[in-house]
Amino acid sequence: MRKPPDKRLHAWRADRADIALKGRVRAAEFVTGMPAVVVDPVVDLKAAPQPDAEAVSQVLLGETLNVFERKDGWCWVQADRDRYVGYMPATGLAGIAEPATHVVTVPRTYAYSKADLRSPTVMGCSMGSRLRIVEMTETRGTAYALLPDGSALIAAHLRPLGFQFDDYVDVASMFLETPYLWAGKSGFGFDCSGLVQLSMLMCGQSAPRDSDMQAASLGQPIGPDGLQRGDLVFWDGHVGIMEDTGTMLHASGHAMRVVRESLSDAIDRIARLYGRPTAYRRP
Repeated sequence: MRKPPDKRLHAWRADRADIALKGRVRAAEFVTGMPAVVVDPVVDLKAAPQPDAEAVSQVLLGETLNVFERKDGWCWVQADRDRYVGYMPATGLAGIAEPATHVVTVPRTYAYSKADLRSPTVMGCSMGSRLRIVEMTETRGTAYALLPDGSALIAAHLRPLGFQFDDYVDVASMFLETPYLWAGKSGFGFDCSGLVQLSMLMCGQSAPRDSDMQAASLGQPIGPDGLQRGDLVFWDGHVGIMEDTGTMLHASGHAMRVVRESLSDAIDRIARLYGRPTAYRRP
């Protein structure tokens, strides 16, 4: 029997499904997703359309997605970046108008009400957020990038869309001491696979959302010997990034933050509760 599509990556329920899945799944109705864009800084994707439902991932400002249902203030969506499916408040979405022009390239930054760092902040933005910049200006020697509503970000914190860092390990290290957050994938909080995904994204590398997906598909499988910078070490439900031959970066639920840790220490500590590594891969 053919295995059904993973519901984390395919929008389908018994009552409704993405029309692209017609013939692959059974559903009472097949619909075409309507394009939309995220307008809040960071939005949780939920397992169900209710505030107290478990968060399964996040989407960032400027991300595009497809909406398959709007009901009772919630939207059932699939993100374009990583194909992840979940529920989010309808207030976090808008129709796609003018395309984004720039991406945030620092871990976190602020948008100010006007082009002056002394003015009130209107939102925080994570690395990877996409924005439409309409003008550049300068105040007291600091360059600002203006959004369509007149609010402004520090221009040095942005790059034109398409910018890529060279080394995803360098990107991951920028988030040291960032809080651990279940389902997090922003500069305000990460889970282990979210750190891998955003760091790779900023280098133009595509990575699945969850650690089991990454362990099954990222790069090539390797053995535990001869690990090098950029290799990934997987446990059941966890992943770390090798910074060098013996040190790992990871969003640790034990430390509750992104940390640098000896691989041997991590293996010994994690083994007591969850077992030893299950896979090693080289992206």
